[in-house]
Amino acid sequence: MLTSILISALIAFLFYFCIIKPFEYWKNKGVPQGRPVWILGDSWGTFLRIHTMIDMIQMIYNQCPGTRYSGIYQYFLPTLVVKDPDLIKQVTVKDFDHFTNHNTLIPEEADPLWAKNLFFFKGYCEKWRDMRAILSPSFTSSKMKAMFLLMAECAENFVQHFLKKNEAVVSIEMKDVASRFANDVIATSAFGINVDSLENPENKFFLTGKQALDFSKLSSFLRIFGYIVFPKLFKFLKITLFDKEVGDFFINLVDETVKAREEQGIVRPDMIHLLMEARKGNQKLEENDVHDTDTGFATAQESETSTYRYIFGLVKAKIPHNITNEDIASQALIFFFAGFETVSGILCFLSYELAISPDIQERLREEVYETLEECGGKLTYEGLTKMKYMDMVVSECLRKWPVPVVTDRVCTKPYTIEPKLPKEQPLHLKKGDLLWIPMYAIHHDPQHYPDPERFDPERFSDENKKNIKPYTYLPFGLGPRNCIGSRFALLEIKALFFLILRHFEIVPVEKTPIPLKISKKSLNLRAEGGFWVGLKRITT
Repeated sequence: MLTSILISALIAFLFYFCIIKPFEYWKNKGVPQGRPVWILGDSWGTFLRIHTMIDMIQMIYNQCPGTRYSGIYQYFLPTLVVKDPDLIKQVTVKDFDHFTNHNTLIPEEADPLWAKNLFFFKGYCEKWRDMRAILSPSFTSSKMKAMFLLMAECAENFVQHFLKKNEAVVSIEMKDVASRFANDVIATSAFGINVDSLENPENKFFLTGKQALDFSKLSSFLRIFGYIVFPKLFKFLKITLFDKEVGDFFINLVDETVKAREEQGIVRPDMIHLLMEARKGNQKLEENDVHDTDTGFATAQESETSTYRYIFGLVKAKIPHNITNEDIASQALIFFFAGFETVSGILCFLSYELAISPDIQERLREEVYETLEECGGKLTYEGLTKMKYMDMVVSECLRKWPVPVVTDRVCTKPYTIEPKLPKEQPLHLKKGDLLWIPMYAIHHDPQHYPDPERFDPERFSDENKKNIKPYTYLPFGLGPRNCIGSRFALLEIKALFFLILRHFEIVPVEKTPIPLKISKKSLNLRAEGGFWVGLKRITT
């Protein structure tokens, strides 16, 4: 009898300690939280695939109304959701030195190709700062203009592929063709190779990239799930995010490219060249000279405590010479990831919004024709960057459909969020605490954007955009760790739609889902049944 009681008590204790107590983390700190499910936390809906990622984001954003922040659990991982714009500014800009890192998830020793890139580098004043100083010159005006020629060539290849088809309306699954376009842009601008993935759909570069970034696969989902729930075990086992053949492909590609350039003296205006020059000691720190008006409203802003103030001012970056080919491959790969998944996703949503909004599409096409006339019938960098309505349309797409839907920060040294609201108390964060900034939910908060589900480019007109509250529009992140490639992405998006609208009308087809439904089977934003639209040739 006594033995049974002791065993029952032990089981009860272990159940409380292992199953119940982890979900009282925020409650014990006085932070409002919802009702997490045992083991799955607030991620239960996405795990069971009955919620999309944006369903989850909206749910956790709304579950504690009237609060500046709330607590959630990604399975067993406690996460603070920051909702208040002023607090977002505080942690991403003003007190950035306490929140310098993103959540790496996959440790460097397990998968260096993934963990050593600019996005996941840890430590503001060490590797990250130095690598950002090397890559920043990729986005100066002169470099952007040179790379614009490369992306414009890819955009021209895209429209010519469909102009060759003898069909009045070409029905396309936009995610597939947009991924191929984004793949070609990154191949030429980051890896320095030319591919045409529409004309050569089975090319190795595209197929390998598609394999690497297919997070709808059960194996990919389980790897991410495992690192969240069993991080020490997966780290010990050195479980990689990418399959071995994927990592080998990109490292071998960089090895061959670097070798050919060194032997043949090849120079291209791309990322690999910058990193090769840095390794030789020929790279000079160069402050970015691109103005916000060059690329648009959505361009990630540099604050007064920004990257450049630290790199070129108070803290001087040094150029490391011990850059390996694996380092080069890792940086190129994160740009590939951003282009292949993020940019292609934006292209999909924009094509859909234009297909179901013919009035907006026609007004944009008129601006395309006006710009062509002003530029002598040819798309130019200067002409594209001056298009106001184009920028309004793209900015609104990024507001309604930010990809990704959330960004994060890791507390890197103890920090206290002082109370401001009546029910708040000082919140003491410790090193390693994770913060989420739910971009999608903030962009869909009617307090910030009335009628948020309506696609309305007029929100970003000269008259209206000045009314947008700071730190409520953040498609490319905030502070010193914002997206370094935002200008590049915006140019790429605008160049493709400029040429599409010059030759085609984007129309709904039989397979076009209206309204759009997001798939519950993928952690990425994918349309249920695909992003189907039609390209209707303009004959007049």
